[in-house]
This record gives sequence, structure tokens and C-alpha cells, in this order.
Amino acid sequence: MNTKTIQITEVTVQELADIVADRLIQKLEPYLQELTKPKNEELLTRFETAEYLRVSLVTISAWSKLGIINPIRMGNKVLFKKQHILDILEQQRINKKR
Repeated sequence: MNTKTIQITEVTVQELADIVADRLIQKLEPYLQELTKPKNEELLTRFETAEYLRVSLVTISAWSKLGIINPIRMGNKVLFKKQHILDILEQQRINKKR
């Protein structure tokens, strides 16, 4: 185990607090950046959504018609937000715990 000696001379409490705060911010910066990133905005096709949920395309179509999952229509394409799918799964998990 490596040990380091820290020698502090003529530092006020405020200066020491500022130094510690600066180092802490440097260490936390990567985590803070990850938290501020937008949620997963990836779009999935019907096929990718079915694969991701391990269900058939017929099930995806039925869930869309029932309003269980909300598609985004762009011309002839039907897409689903991955984050929306994850939110639905999380909600189902929470409901089952009750």
C-alpha cells in the first residue's frame, strides 16, 4: 500500500475547502456529464422493437393499436423510441411489485 504525506502550511480553512471542492468537482465531472446527457433517443423499427422485446411483429402491431406502445410515423415508416419502450417496461416492473 502506498502512503502519501500531505503537508499543509499557511492555508486558511476556506482555501482548503476550495481546494477540496475543486478536486471533488474534477472527480465528479464525468458522472455529472453522463447524468446531463439526453435520455436514449434512439429510434427502433418495428422489427428491431419486436426483437428487443422478444415478441412477434403481430404483437407489436396489436400493442400499437391498443395504445400500449406509441409509434412515430414518418411517411411509410413506423418507428418507436427506445426510451419509451424502456419506460413502459420499468412501469410494468413497478406495477408487478405492488
